[in-house]
Amino acid sequence: MTSAGSGLTVWQTCALSLLVFTGASQFALVGALAAGGNPLTAAAGAFFLGVRNAFYGLRLSQLLALPRAVRPFAAQWVIDETTAVSLAQRDRRGARIGFAVTGLTLYVLWNLTTLLGALGAEAIGDTDAWGLDAAGPAVFLALLAPMLKTTTERVAAGLAVLLGLGLLPVLPGGVPVLVAALAAPLALWAEGRRVGRARGDAKEERR
Repeated sequence: MTSAGSGLTVWQTCALSLLVFTGASQFALVGALAAGGNPLTAAAGAFFLGVRNAFYGLRLSQLLALPRAVRPFAAQWVIDETTAVSLAQRDRRGARIGFAVTGLTLYVLWNLTTLLGALGAEAIGDTDAWGLDAAGPAVFLALLAPMLKTTTERVAAGLAVLLGLGLLPVLPGGVPVLVAALAAPLALWAEGRRVGRARGDAKEERR
């Protein structure tokens, strides 16, 4: 429904879901498009959000040790959930089964519900009148909030919100999202400085 509110057709929505099997990237893309963003900047924001899956893949490639012919197909299912289930298993066989079952189940259900949602959005007509344009950001925040467990993560998220909202009136749609990504290295830099000062003070006290 969110993508339909962004102007995508049913088939475009289904193609996006089939090819880009990562919820955060999908919501980022359709959210940027809904805000009137350039498709290239919207795709860039979605790409950067999906980069974390490459790091998952590095770990899973060692754990699963799949045949080379299978790896390109298995890469499509490297997401948060399949990684968590695979890493929770005690041996390689269990990890492979967990990865396959979780990946297949989520892929089928995700795409089936995407089709149903897109058809439902098309049936109700003007999605803006129902407030569906806010569904994407709301779902994204709901996914993000439980992951912010440390002070540094909360600071990074807050700074990203300030950058994104502050630059929204002066930059083209989709670009503020990319600039907001700078919040993470800025927060890490500030945390590094704080830890460095604390260690320096501890050394001074020991002297």
